[in-house]
Amino acid sequence: MHKLYQQAYTPWEWHQPIFDRCRELGIIAFSTPFDATSVEFLESLQVPCYKIASFENTYLPLIRKVASTGKPMIISTGMATLAELDETVLAARKAGCKDLILLKCTSTYPASPENSNLATIPHLREMFNVQVGLSDHTIGIGVAVASVAMGATIIEKHLTLSRDDGGVDAAFSMEPKEMAQLVVETARAAQAMGTINYGPTVAEEGSLMYRRSLYVAKNMKAGDTFTSENLRVVRPGKGLPSKYYDILLGKKIKLDAAIGTPVNWDLII
Repeated sequence: MHKLYQQAYTPWEWHQPIFDRCRELGIIAFSTPFDATSVEFLESLQVPCYKIASFENTYLPLIRKVASTGKPMIISTGMATLAELDETVLAARKAGCKDLILLKCTSTYPASPENSNLATIPHLREMFNVQVGLSDHTIGIGVAVASVAMGATIIEKHLTLSRDDGGVDAAFSMEPKEMAQLVVETARAAQAMGTINYGPTVAEEGSLMYRRSLYVAKNMKAGDTFTSENLRVVRPGKGLPSKYYDILLGKKIKLDAAIGTPVNWDLII
């Protein structure tokens, strides 16, 4: 594990240049501490928030140290039981954290879609009254897009300039073009959620004309009776809805009407 973290950690001396560049680009930059000294270092750089990794989500002294800064915390929930998460959330809140976000996480690298259990996202939100996101180690963007439909408000993905360059997380990291696609498709998913709605939307109103409705199918004289020969259900939708077809059969027409006339109540005796 020591050798792994020697390869995977971000050197402290990289942080300031990275943070400075992020600020130039309007990107919110923060980092993941693994001990108290890391928190103190990040505080010296005035980070706006903190991320706690899944492997540290039961490390309550670290949780309390980060929470004591009063800054927002994002905590990955990988491997944690509900009881452990309850302890973690309680420790964070008691130590001063007011803004807490939990990330549904599967701590396998890469993770599989069938082990992602996205249905946990709304349950976490209801249990702890927090926003919930996804720490996603699956390959591709499908799971992340689906998480938005389950209520995810943050998505974490590993990023690499090129998987060919290698690295401990290269296999399940996204390249820049894929990350851009993720941004586009998750935004579409969020827009598509909308609200509970029935009936035509404003955008659909123009399409109502393409429904079927009742029309005169043969020239008719006033007093003629509607039959299956002279009353048809056709497009466009300018006549009465087709649900009135059986009701109108046997009724008489009040006025002369040429073939192609939309049927409305003013024509019925």
